[in-house]
Amino acid sequence: MTEGSVKKYKIAVIGTRGFPGVQGGIEYHCEHLYTRLVQNGCDVTAFTRLPYVDPSSNEYKGVKLVPIDCPKSKFSENIIHSFKAVMKARKLRPDIIHIHSSFIFALLAKMLGIKTVLTIHCQSYKHKKWGFLASQFLRLNEWVGMIFADKIIAISQPITSALMEQYGRQVTFIPNGIEIPEPVSTRRILEEHGLSKGRYILFVGRFAAGKGLEELITAFSKKELDGWKLVLAGRADHEGKYSKGLYDMVRNNGRIVLTGYITGIPLRELYTHAGIFVLPSYYEGLPIVMLEALSYGLQCIASDIPANLEIGLNRENYFRVGDAESLALKLGEFINKEMPREEKEKQIKAAAEKYSWERISLETMKIYEEALKRE
Repeated sequence: MTEGSVKKYKIAVIGTRGFPGVQGGIEYHCEHLYTRLVQNGCDVTAFTRLPYVDPSSNEYKGVKLVPIDCPKSKFSENIIHSFKAVMKARKLRPDIIHIHSSFIFALLAKMLGIKTVLTIHCQSYKHKKWGFLASQFLRLNEWVGMIFADKIIAISQPITSALMEQYGRQVTFIPNGIEIPEPVSTRRILEEHGLSKGRYILFVGRFAAGKGLEELITAFSKKELDGWKLVLAGRADHEGKYSKGLYDMVRNNGRIVLTGYITGIPLRELYTHAGIFVLPSYYEGLPIVMLEALSYGLQCIASDIPANLEIGLNRENYFRVGDAESLALKLGEFINKEMPREEKEKQIKAAAEKYSWERISLETMKIYEEALKRE
């Protein structure tokens, strides 16, 4: 299927909390992918979760939004919401149900005679935040999806390779994408938090075990970085022992700023004016926040996990995952570096070419075509 011969598909989307303005990589991915699929002629309905979205919102840039009530719970909300969503999707008679989590429901969709496509954003059972029983369920969730889905997409090469080796099935690599932003000149959020342009280190993301925030806070706190601050932009999805521990770590430290979850102009301001972006995660799929940082021409420091290495920063931009001392040394090194303008422009151009949402949407439509042809 070429760009000139786009065919319309009716798609039901399951596995996102909702969009726009909802924290999460899957949420960002769905917002940008499905609005483009609508532009390419698809009829898209996304089932969202009432605890996270405006119940009166039923459309976003052509994507139909159907909010479904579910508990706001770390353990049960996904499974309950996805079951309800599949049953509601059946009434729409879609060509494809596209599932982004709760892959176990590929079996239910198959029983209902509906073709399914999975997008696997990460192998969740590898995350630190899950206990033994939850990890075993997540393994089962992945296994059922891999057995019964018609087509499978993974957002990074390491995940693609791991899945193909584990299950012996074809998996198509289609990465996350980014939009190249227009930098903003305003500095309202900087003024609000006492930040100076180019003199703060930025982290954006969830406050969740496995993000490496303890090591980042420890590394920054022990390093004398004259005039620099650390900005943590995000929050926990479900407040608990871990997030409360992080708040205890930063309490009374005037050099560390917590902004909470932000989006829109305030987030663009933070990206535009930051000195360094840091992603210290233990595990990622393909980190959208890092792609965003690259699109702003920011210097990036990242843990040396496969997903971060795949992005292809210079070797000197990586530190040993989980090693606060290694990260502290790297911070001290990079606050004295300035990226030349030509290098920034090269970085932005490379990111735009490699992670184009328009190309990603067309590749996704090819997967739909293949799924519908599958016996």
